[in-house]
Amino acid sequence: MAFRALLLVIAAAVWANAAAAAPEHVDIPAGDLTLHGTLYRPDGPGPFPAIVALHDCGGLIHRPLTEAQLYAEWARLLVADGFVVLFPDSYGSRGIGSQCREQNRKVHASRERVADANTARHWLQAQSYVRGEHISLLGWSSGGSAALWTIRPTAAPHDSSSDFRSAVAIYPSCRRLHDTAWSARVPTLILIGAADDWTPAAACQQMVAGAHDRSARVQIVVYPGAHHEFDWANAPIRLRTGLVNTVDPSGKAHGGTNPAARNDALKRVPQWLAR
Repeated sequence: MAFRALLLVIAAAVWANAAAAAPEHVDIPAGDLTLHGTLYRPDGPGPFPAIVALHDCGGLIHRPLTEAQLYAEWARLLVADGFVVLFPDSYGSRGIGSQCREQNRKVHASRERVADANTARHWLQAQSYVRGEHISLLGWSSGGSAALWTIRPTAAPHDSSSDFRSAVAIYPSCRRLHDTAWSARVPTLILIGAADDWTPAAACQQMVAGAHDRSARVQIVVYPGAHHEFDWANAPIRLRTGLVNTVDPSGKAHGGTNPAARNDALKRVPQWLAR
C-alpha cells in the first residue's frame, strides 16, 4: 500500500507540473500591431522571474511536430525551474509564415523583432505574477540574433522600466552583428555548434573576441561536432535546402540533435537565466 501511495504522489506531481506548463494565448497591444504570444507559467501567484523567448525563422505556429515540441519542451523545463515564459509570435502577428527561405524578409532581427522583445518585456512587467526586475531574453537561430541585437548598448530602452537581466542566444547568426562592433549591456551567453554550416561558430567567436575589448559580459560555448538545431530531441542530422544566409551559397545546411550539446544546454541555460 505504501508503494502504491508513493506512485500516486509521483503521478500527482507529474500531472501538476504538466498542468502548470499548459500554454495560454495572450494578445499584447503594440501600437498598430497586436502581438500574439504563447505564455507558460508556474502554478501559484508568484511573483516569478520571467523569460521572453524568441522563435527561429520558422515562426511559432504551423510547424512540423518535432519543431513545435522543441519550444514546448524548453517551456516545461523553464517553468519547472520557476520561470514564466512568453513566446511572442513575430511572424503570425504580422500575417506571414516561415522566413527561412525568404531572401527579402519582411520582419528583421535587428528592427521589428527588437521591438517585439521589448514589447513582451513591458507586458510581463505589468503582470502581478512576474518579478519585473528579473526578466531575461532567450532566442534560437534568428531569434538568437534578435536577442543579440536587442541587448546592444545602443539599443538600450529609453524608459524607466527595468531592463532585461540577462540573455542567451542559441545558434545565432553573428556575421552582421560582428560587423557592427557588437557588445552586450547585460550578461550574455551564446551556445553554438562547431559544425554549424548555417550560422557558423567562427563569426560568433570573432564577435565575442571583439566584444571582450568593450565588455566582459559575454561568454560563448562551442560544442564539438554539433550542427544547427542541436537541442532538438531525437532529430537525425538532415540536409536542408533552399535556405538563405548559409555558408554554402546554394542554400544547403545541416541540422539535428547532438546529445552532448543538447544535454549541456538544457542544464546550462536555466542556470544562466537564474543569475
